[in-house]
Amino acid sequence: MDVILNTYGSSLIRENENFAILHKDGKQNLAVSDIKSISISKGAQITSDAALLAIENQIDVLFVDAKGNPIGRVWSVKYGSISNIRRNQLNFSTSTAAVDWIKTQIIQKIDNQIALLISVVPLERNTELNLEANLYRLGEFKRKITDLNGDFVSDIAASLRGLEGAASKIYFELISKTVPNEYFFQSRSQHPANDMFNALLNYGYGILYGKVEGALIRSGIDPYVGIFHRNEFNRPVLAFDVIERFRVWVDYVVINLCMQKAVDSDCFLIKTDGSFWLESLGRRILIQSVNDYLSELISINALSRTRATHIDLFAQQLAQSFLKFKE
Repeated sequence: MDVILNTYGSSLIRENENFAILHKDGKQNLAVSDIKSISISKGAQITSDAALLAIENQIDVLFVDAKGNPIGRVWSVKYGSISNIRRNQLNFSTSTAAVDWIKTQIIQKIDNQIALLISVVPLERNTELNLEANLYRLGEFKRKITDLNGDFVSDIAASLRGLEGAASKIYFELISKTVPNEYFFQSRSQHPANDMFNALLNYGYGILYGKVEGALIRSGIDPYVGIFHRNEFNRPVLAFDVIERFRVWVDYVVINLCMQKAVDSDCFLIKTDGSFWLESLGRRILIQSVNDYLSELISINALSRTRATHIDLFAQQLAQSFLKFKE
């Protein structure tokens, strides 16, 4: 269970060896063994005793903003105790091996986008949307990425960023024409969202980012020593690199919600600048949908695990590759 505190005035406290949520309607008791993570939004609070109980049981505690992005985290000092992983991580990030690694991540992202388009675009609209030609173009971007050469990521960064962006533009243009008309969007918008679809997508990516960041930390990796992608302060952040191969899972959830018309305008706050923000009802629907989807079993490399577990396994494998890395 992922505990979400996003109601103003709600509190998470410790009661003996378990948690309890206090809110205006009363109290809800929660067993520690049932909880995987705790997310706290503005206006909600957690006591120090509850935070310590979470740490003792290796439960992630995240503080998130209005867009669902983690802005702070509490974790155990037990995480990241292997200094060799982080030392080699730094060496890896400036090596030729990092070039091949980031190319693989972006190619996997495009592969996922192709697979999702094939699954969600109705067969009767393939000709109208010129799907076959657009899928071919996405394949061409993959081939161009494969052909990029450089000794360091910085040597190919501009070209890689351009190819990734061009592929995503085609992908989201097709998605925008596939979802029902009320969810149509002109383009990706992030800071802030200009429509319902992007508001859902941005919040969903925030949820996913928190899970990827947590998996990296638990594996002993520094999520802030990145290879390619950068944050708003123009610093490389590894969590942004790793999340690329998993974004399609949030894409699918959001598209599915739109297809079912499970969220409407009542789920959003539209500010005077025209930006869209998820309200409490919309957040609850999206958070539950994402968590349910990540809890489903799927097979990757002949291993059947939940999607959430596959994120953890990827982080563990990456940590081992850093540990064994030699220039």
